[in-house]
Amino acid sequence: MSGTVAAEPVEVEDVEAESRFEARIDGALAGFAEYIRSAKLVVYPHTVVDPAFEGRGIGGTLARAALDDARRRGLPVLATCPFIKAWMLRHPEYADLAYENQSRVTD
Repeated sequence: MSGTVAAEPVEVEDVEAESRFEARIDGALAGFAEYIRSAKLVVYPHTVVDPAFEGRGIGGTLARAALDDARRRGLPVLATCPFIKAWMLRHPEYADLAYENQSRVTD
């Protein structure tokens, strides 16, 4: 099996006041994925995992939560964060969310 999965329960919350998803383990901030959300698009510019929590699947957990949220909202995703972009490429079930794959609609 490739990759590492967090052994501890990871809680992910959308902290709208900070425009980011936060991942916590036992209450400690393990990482976050920032977003810029509009009515037509969500941009994921930056993801951070605290070095103390690296290698536990926190980044992937954040990516999945953020992309699932975009899907629920019906928003295409522009992943300018290299981690989120690479994660989407490794998980083709999220390819339909990529802004590049959306039909262009002009106003």
